[in-house]
Amino acid sequence: MSSLALRKAAPAAGTTPGTAQGPPPLGRIALVPTLTLLLGALYCLLPVAWVMIAATKSGRELFSTFTFLPGTGFTQNIKDLGAYRDGIYWKWMGNSALYAGLGALLSTAVSAVSGYALAVYRFRGRETIFNVLMAGVLMPPVILAIPQYLLLAKADLTDSYASVLLPLVLSPYGVYLARIYAAAAVPDDVVEAGRMDGAGEWRIFTRVALPMMVPGLVTVFLFQFVAVWNNFLLPYIMLSDDEKFPITLGLFTLLEQGSNTPALYTLVITGALLAIVPLVALFLVIQRFWSLDLLSGAVKS
Repeated sequence: MSSLALRKAAPAAGTTPGTAQGPPPLGRIALVPTLTLLLGALYCLLPVAWVMIAATKSGRELFSTFTFLPGTGFTQNIKDLGAYRDGIYWKWMGNSALYAGLGALLSTAVSAVSGYALAVYRFRGRETIFNVLMAGVLMPPVILAIPQYLLLAKADLTDSYASVLLPLVLSPYGVYLARIYAAAAVPDDVVEAGRMDGAGEWRIFTRVALPMMVPGLVTVFLFQFVAVWNNFLLPYIMLSDDEKFPITLGLFTLLEQGSNTPALYTLVITGALLAIVPLVALFLVIQRFWSLDLLSGAVKS
């Protein structure tokens, strides 16, 4: 009996007496994912850092100094950018704000109504409609660009603000998100209670369901705003008047001219940096809204 006890108490071969046996430390396990995330962050942030530093350089410094060494021409670059063709850059920024803001707002409204209807109502062909929308999510925008141009050309709407805004109103991905969120956030019991109280369907949607869907619709608005702000192909096909260009297309024309006029490269880089600012500001505002909405939801529950 004593020899059995001694064998049980003896440490395993290759181990130090008194040390515990167990899984490897958590820090060692998380090292590889952490390094992978750091490399991914570096890959994404390095171009942003380059743009931020290059925008501070004058035309002479841009090609003669170390890549990540700040320059002394940032203020002058902004002045030159604003003075170029009587401030057409700010016109492009305003056009992008119009396309992205109004387009995202209209798309969010359509997505809210469509997603709510597909989530709450039961009707024949509902799943077929939803599957068609899902096919639209998987379809690359380049496939639709030419048919959209031909349709708008038939209606004599090309080279107008409407030619960029109208194709953006229906977003299959926005409808998909709105339906998923409405199905999770709007209980059927609440809708039935509103009907029993005598409220109409539109009143139930606007007064009961819509406030519950706000966090999801904010997400739809953010996705659409960013997608429209960065959109290049649709304006490139639809527009010929550079006074109606968004910022993406305007910077592209500047970059093309830079091959013959190298001084324009600094304007392109500075303009690209300034074009990021509205997206960052919008994200910060919406992130604050998400935090407040989650906090209010926790207090109400």
